[in-house]
Amino acid sequence: MTRKLLVTGGAGFIGSNFVHHVLEHTDDHVTVLDKLTYAGNLASLEGLPAERFRFVEGDIADAALVDGLFAGVDAVVHYAAESHNDNSLNDPRPFLDTNIIGTYTLLEAARKHGRRLHHISTDEVYGDLELDDPERFTENTPYNPSSPYSSTKAGSDLLVRAWVRSFGVQATISNCSNNYGPYQHVEKFIPRQITNVIRGIRPKLYGAGENVRDWIHADDHSSAVLTILEKGVIGETYLIGADGEKDNKTVVELILTLMGQPADAYDHVTDRAGHDLRYAIDSTKLRTELGWAPQYRDFEAGLAATIDWYQQNEAWWAPAKDGVEAFYASKGQ
Repeated sequence: MTRKLLVTGGAGFIGSNFVHHVLEHTDDHVTVLDKLTYAGNLASLEGLPAERFRFVEGDIADAALVDGLFAGVDAVVHYAAESHNDNSLNDPRPFLDTNIIGTYTLLEAARKHGRRLHHISTDEVYGDLELDDPERFTENTPYNPSSPYSSTKAGSDLLVRAWVRSFGVQATISNCSNNYGPYQHVEKFIPRQITNVIRGIRPKLYGAGENVRDWIHADDHSSAVLTILEKGVIGETYLIGADGEKDNKTVVELILTLMGQPADAYDHVTDRAGHDLRYAIDSTKLRTELGWAPQYRDFEAGLAATIDWYQQNEAWWAPAKDGVEAFYASKGQ
């Protein structure tokens, strides 16, 4: 059956990838609601079929706007969030406004209209793991956020759980590891290094580069979310990961190697405050209960495809590049 979906934050990185995935793999119609902050980019939604797609500019904390949109759709996938750790350390307030108040506004609309809601979250709500710890995050890992960003995402997760239990809202949650792929803002780790190499700038590595992230291609995240939307059990949380643990030093060196540069052609910069050591996802529940599996099991192949996308789409990322590098330069990073 053809559905009408509302995707909040659909002009952002993982949201836009999800919109492309849905329109390519289903017959659904998609409405995107996005505030178009610096992280939202309408160019990420170019070329989509006009008969199945529409865009609405607006704030998820705007109750009247949200109410009207919920009335006309079957289900909502909630990607919208302030999501950059460094920015949250500089000014936490927007993270409270969007991640807490915005999510509350969506939950109230879902409650009023009886709509299915899937809430996108992050593994950062669990804090971090020691580098030599054999354990990985599971759905039962206690929350231990370490930044204004991750604490507001943890708060939004808890709001969703409370609205399910208290008011019967038909919602699920997913917590995902670090995404990479097309349409990611150049402030983020992987696209920043790729675009630095393209521009002839030496990549930058926080500290010794020992911090470990569990990488997943945005296409795999999208397929997992669609699986949860269709098969997920109401009230349940699912962790999304692709067994892609890599330390930051390895990632930078692999980018340089794939782009034909010496593997050591990067600079170390001062580590950021509160930099989590390691994230690692155990996605057993999602794989066994819902039958999902990632397609990009080879990180190097996925990274090579990502590099190719940034090389072919400089017009998409170039407008933001100079401002991002000026900002980091002012901080010695």
